[in-house]
Amino acid sequence: MRLAAAMGRLGTESAFEVLARATALKAQGRDIINLGIGQPDFPTPPHIVEAAVKALRDGHHGYTPANGILPLREAVVRDMAERRGVEVDPASVVVVPGGKVTMAFAMLMFGEPGAEIMYPDPGFPIYRSMIEFTGAKAIPMALHESKGFAFSAEEVLGQITDRTRLIIVNSPANPTGGVVPKAELDKFVKGLADFPEVAVMSDEIYARMCYDGVPHASLTTYPEIADRLILLDGWSKTYAMTGWRLGWGVWPKDLAELATQLAINVNSCVNAATQYAGIAALDGPQDAVASMVEAFDKRRSVIIERLNALPGFRCAVPGGAFYAFPNIEGTGLGSRAMQDGLLNDAGVAIISGTSFGVHGEGYVRFSYAASIEEIEKAMDRIAGFLAKRAA
Repeated sequence: MRLAAAMGRLGTESAFEVLARATALKAQGRDIINLGIGQPDFPTPPHIVEAAVKALRDGHHGYTPANGILPLREAVVRDMAERRGVEVDPASVVVVPGGKVTMAFAMLMFGEPGAEIMYPDPGFPIYRSMIEFTGAKAIPMALHESKGFAFSAEEVLGQITDRTRLIIVNSPANPTGGVVPKAELDKFVKGLADFPEVAVMSDEIYARMCYDGVPHASLTTYPEIADRLILLDGWSKTYAMTGWRLGWGVWPKDLAELATQLAINVNSCVNAATQYAGIAALDGPQDAVASMVEAFDKRRSVIIERLNALPGFRCAVPGGAFYAFPNIEGTGLGSRAMQDGLLNDAGVAIISGTSFGVHGEGYVRFSYAASIEEIEKAMDRIAGFLAKRAA
């Protein structure tokens, strides 16, 4: 068979590869602590589950509009107004089966041979994968440990060329937990005035997970770029709904029509019952979200303290999400060697920083979407692993 050349450019998400290896080791009887996969360890709140069950019992079994049922898009509009203070038109909202679909649609719209798309590095690996799949050139935007893994607006603006079509921003970020300060976003947006043809995709899937009393700064609050900004958000992280596959994008009107056209071609629509669950999530009680974020904050304190106590480790305090991204250069081990060694010898699954880009060498990612007991146990095992190596 002769496959399309684009298939050779398609990458992957290493967290799923590590999950598969960890699962295989568990099947062999090994006790594995998984701090690799990025999903909440909480169940979906019951009222959301019940909304889906009711929708099925009420007969919502068929196709829906490709961009999502109107009541769900109106719920997104209300959420945008309440949490970001931004008024949007329901026609600008496109509901998709998971945040990755908004991402993929944006890449397909702007990526082609000869084009450049800028993405954060270390960053979510599917950014680069999908950019290169389209034939565009992936241009890494360095995130600096010294800046809490925020980008430098001056550096990013300096990388724009006449071939730049799209810039991806992710705050709070995967894998670093970094948050871009509002002052840096101000500089970024001001500088974009010199590049009116460059679009921006703001991945804000972790927007509800900010710590230390610092409010989330959203690019949607800058009206001067509203006509070229794509917002990526969804239900997976906030409501512990990763397996439900439900996300939304807010697009400029013309792009929303194109995104809907892509949805018609690719996935028809999101399954109906899940959309009713999405309404219940946005409009219903938010106490489960608050409790989950509070738990993550406590776990953050524990894991950062324990990581910084490990020989050869140093870890910046993440401002958001549920990831820690320690520097491990002091251990003498590379990122991949640390990932494999901890899984095989200590029974702790983490992700190599190199899985997130060229600037990820010397780092590893921990997800603290696990209980404090599991985190403490994992840290004890890592300390033992390092002591054994030192001996």
